[in-house]
Order: sequence, then structure tokens, then C-alpha cells
Amino acid sequence: AMTQNPSISTLGTPSLVAMACFFLFLSSTLGITWWAARRTKTTDQFYAAGRSITAVQNGFALAGDYMSAASFLGIAGLVSLSGFDGLIYSTGWLVGWPVVLFLIAEPLRNLGRYTFADAVAVRLRQAPIRVAAAVGTLATVTLYLIAQMVGAGGLIRLLFGLSYESAVMIVGAAMIAYVLFGGMLATTWVQIVKAGLLLSGAALLAFLVLARFHFNPAALFAAAAESHGAAVLAPGKLVSNPLDTVSLGLALMFGTAGLPHILMRFYTVPDSGAARRSVFYATGLIGAFYLMTFILGFGAMVLVGPERIRAVDAGGNMAAPLLAELLGGTPFLGFIGAVAFATILAVVAGLTLSGAAAISHDLWVHVWRRGRADTREELMVARGATLVLGLMAVGLGILFKGQNVAFMVSLAFAIAASGNFPALVLSIFWRGMTTGGAVTSMLVGTLTTLTLIALSPTIQVDLLHQDHAWFPLKNPALISVPLGFLSGILVSLFAPDAVESAGFDGMARRALTGETD
Repeated sequence: AMTQNPSISTLGTPSLVAMACFFLFLSSTLGITWWAARRTKTTDQFYAAGRSITAVQNGFALAGDYMSAASFLGIAGLVSLSGFDGLIYSTGWLVGWPVVLFLIAEPLRNLGRYTFADAVAVRLRQAPIRVAAAVGTLATVTLYLIAQMVGAGGLIRLLFGLSYESAVMIVGAAMIAYVLFGGMLATTWVQIVKAGLLLSGAALLAFLVLARFHFNPAALFAAAAESHGAAVLAPGKLVSNPLDTVSLGLALMFGTAGLPHILMRFYTVPDSGAARRSVFYATGLIGAFYLMTFILGFGAMVLVGPERIRAVDAGGNMAAPLLAELLGGTPFLGFIGAVAFATILAVVAGLTLSGAAAISHDLWVHVWRRGRADTREELMVARGATLVLGLMAVGLGILFKGQNVAFMVSLAFAIAASGNFPALVLSIFWRGMTTGGAVTSMLVGTLTTLTLIALSPTIQVDLLHQDHAWFPLKNPALISVPLGFLSGILVSLFAPDAVESAGFDGMARRALTGETD
């Protein structure tokens, strides 16, 4: 049995339980893929699982798609190192869901077919919109993918003693298999299985933490304040600049409603009512999970200690696995490690699928072939795009070794919030929106975000070790989200288009009722 000496951790030595759990998950999900592959013949089935997913299933799958490595490993790590402030991510990511529920879910399901560009382009000119949307989608997907791959590489290296590079390749191979052969149906079930695993794993871990404190969360927080000072229960350790706080909050809140792989999930249900209900279920599951990250983060802070967490991984991403090892020994560490790995695989599969849809459905079919491609050709391109994206994710994952993953995901959210969300909202709810306005909004939002990130302290000071950064905020959303809206509105007002605004009534009726004519 494992000794309670805090300096000894079996992280980094191959664990049999971890391998067993991991191979069990891998073989069962590949089994699902084999089953799904026989039902994936058309584009409808590949992108949208034949619209056969129920509201409860989609709620679980949405939760599975959304609770990424950043949610599980990143937030627990941030809280364990910086206390209360780490929770800005969990609250920010949760608050986005009502926006999705009240503004986006229903019109999106009624208007679109496979990608969010479908909904934006309903009454506007197809080609320019789809090019701009694909740029935003691919930028978001790429940043998000890098974060997941880095998390996966670090995790497997620590759990199985494999090299970081081979770990990233294993993730890439599994994810390519899910998407390439099983399409959305396989991806959905991988996400459902993973959501169940993640929720039960986190619940068990939180239960074991609270058991140490007589099931009194207040006692846990008191212990944290006692051993690490009262400052860990107050804001200001992670995000001290108020503008930075607002900016990060905006990115997390509106980014959810612009994430291509989340928006794509609404097409898998039969109708808009199911889309709405699935958001309701997802919000409950995700909210419960984020409540548990409070307990996990503070539990790791008190029981494991920030020094040990930093010693294993400077970014703090291994706080939850270390906590699991402390409370349940190597077997529990193996289980939590396998769960974290499942988490990454499911999210990566969803991301790859949405990237492939942007390339095949938006760019190839509607721009390159001007809508004249048959479904067989579109499927071929989608599968080719999947391969390319998978290989790219592996390459980038190896390139970005050792970066903290939570901030990269928050940057992906900033692009989604500034490049995708304004165009989607304006084209659905504002009669005056024109093609020029939508394209400007998407490009300005995306490019502003990327430029400001490049000039921000995150890149200039942390990465390039310059003395100062040109742009003071770590997250650009405070500037880029309003710019996304403003540029779209101004361009539409300066060059109105009577034909496009005339199409608004028909589109609005369809968005709200689902009637096609």
C-alpha cells in the first residue's frame, strides 16, 4: 500500500489500473465507433447523427463536449494555486449557457443544417459569409485543439510513463478513428460516456475530500484560509486588474454561444424544442460539475499543497490527479487519469468534427463548388479534412509542449465571442444586417482578437520575455467583442441592402416556428 509520505508520488511510473481503465474506455469507444460507422452513410448522419439524438442524450453530449481538460484539470489547478480567483473560469463558463438557451439554440436549430454559418447565411450571400465563418471556426478550433493535446500529452506522460510525443500521437490516432469512421453518432456517444465518467469521477473525488472535513465545506475553506492565509478566499490573486476581469468574463460568457463544436450539437436533435431542452439538461450537469471543482481545487490546496502541485506541473494541471492519488491511492489515480483522458478525447473529437464540417460543408461545397457537390463528394472531403486536422492537432500539440492549457482555451473563447457570436446574433435578430456587415463583423472580431492576443502580456511578457506588452489586457474580449458588433452594425448601416432585409421576415418566421416556407 502507498505510504502517506507527501513527497512520494507514483505519477510518472506506469500504473496498471490507469492502463486498464484507459484501454477499457478506448476499446468500448472504438466499439461504439464500429457500431456508428455502419449507420454513417450520408452527410446528415456524418455531421448530425441523422438528427436522431434525444434531448437528454444531447444534454449529456453537450456537457461532454463542453467540459474540457481546461474545465477539469485547468480549473482545479488554478483554484488549488490561486484560491477563489480560479473560480472565475467556472462561473464564466457556466453563465454562457443561459445566453445559448434564450438567444441561440432555437433559431439555430430551425435555420441551419450542419454549421453555424448555415444560420448566418440564410438570407445573405453564401460564399463570403461561409469563408469568413470558416476562418473564425478554424481559428477557434485550432487554439482549442492545441490546449487539449497539450493536456493529453502531459497527462499520459505522467500516468503511463510514456513520452509526451507518443502520448499526443495516441490521442490523435483515437480521435481520427472516431470522427473518420463514426462521424457525429460515434462522437456523440463518446461524449455521453465521457460526461457520465467525468461527473461520477469528480463526484467521488469531491465526496472523499468532504469526508475528510466531516462533510462541511465551510470547514474545508477554513482549513485553506488557516494554512495559506485568508487571501485565498478573496478575489484578486489571479486577476487583479478590474478591466482584465470584465474582459475575461465577457469572453467566457459570450464565447460559449459562438463555439462551433457546441453550436453544431444543436443540429443532432429532431426539433427546436429538443434543442432547448438539451441546453436545460446540459446547464444542470455542467453547473453541478463546476460546483465540484470548487471542492476539488480547495481540497488539493489543503491536502496536497501548492508546492507539490507546482513540483509535478508548473501550470497546476495535475492538481486533481494528485488529489485522487492522495485520497484513493494508485488505483483511484489510475481511474481519474483515465477519466481525464476520456475528457480530452471526447472534446477533441467534437472539435475536429466541427473543423471538418467548416472545411467540407462551408468552404468546399458552398464556396468552391458553389453548392453543386453531391453528398458522396462532400463526405469524402469531410473525411479528408478530418485526417488533415487530426495530423495538424498532433503536430501543434508537440510544438506547444509545456504551456498552461486554461489560458489557451480562454483565448479560443475570445475568438468565438468576438468573431462568431456578434454575426450570429445580428443576422438572426436584426433586419438591417447585410452580407458586408456579417463578413466584416466576423473578420474584424477574429483578427482583432488574434492581433491583441499577440500584443498582450500573455505572449509578449510570458512567452517572449519582453519587458512590457503593447496591449495591457491578458484577454482582448473587452475590446474585440464590442468591435465585432460595432463593425457589423456600421457597415450594414452605411451600405444597406433592400433585398437582404426583405428576406428577414421569412427568416424570422422560420427561426421562431421552424416552418420552412
